[in-house]
Amino acid sequence: MFDYLPMYGIQIAFKNFKPALGFAGSQWVGLKYFKVFFESYHFIALLRNTLLLSFYALAAGFPVPILLAFLLNYTQSVKLKKVTQMVTYAPHFISTVVFCGMLFVLLGTDGIYNQILGVFGIKPIGFMTKAVNFRHVYVWSGVIQQMGWNSIIYIAVLTSVDPATHEAAILDGASKLQRIIHIDWPAIMPTAVMLLILSAGRIMSLGFEKAFLLQNSLNLDYSEIIETYVYKIGIQSGQLSLSAAVGLFNNLINFTLLLSVNKLSKRLTKVGII
Repeated sequence: MFDYLPMYGIQIAFKNFKPALGFAGSQWVGLKYFKVFFESYHFIALLRNTLLLSFYALAAGFPVPILLAFLLNYTQSVKLKKVTQMVTYAPHFISTVVFCGMLFVLLGTDGIYNQILGVFGIKPIGFMTKAVNFRHVYVWSGVIQQMGWNSIIYIAVLTSVDPATHEAAILDGASKLQRIIHIDWPAIMPTAVMLLILSAGRIMSLGFEKAFLLQNSLNLDYSEIIETYVYKIGIQSGQLSLSAAVGLFNNLINFTLLLSVNKLSKRLTKVGII
């Protein structure tokens, strides 16, 4: 209902859509709005910002939950394990709006972090005011917010590994690192590959809310991505056909990446979603 039925409205990307005329009455214009977007001076900057931010987020965020799962799996103290899980899971349940507000309180020019630096005579760091810092704030805050939640599935896989395998490895003198490499990693690899494929299919879908909330006039050169651009031209400017064309282009890239990564994965690891 919410994913397939709205696809009927994709046709407005190929029409000069007028709400008063509806889908049927609006004039077909073909690929006009795609051409407008591709020839726009925004196109290269939007594509660059979206891809760089997406691949940075994937490169930083994908391995961290796996490492956290390994650490928790080998933690001997049950109390420490539970406390760590609670602390790392909690940020996931904070709404994006509240989480971004916390970032401004912590990392703003007069934020807590810069106030601590001032005590030691260190100049404030412009986390929110210097454009080059936007990607780092966006990506690593996302890693902190989601690493605990994303590690759950890996922890579940690790707990299903036969303990006898580890006992035999310990008797043979295997270290923890060797057990991770030869026992744990092969066990979670199919799951990791599957999640990597799905993540590749969302490369162009960073999420509008966080990028928009952290965006300001000082970091616009780095923070303006396709999804925030679609919002501005579609909702704020009322160019519905152009925004639909840009959104469809974005989704087509996601779909192509999903199929490409899936095909590559099946060729290299024999694991795929289709």
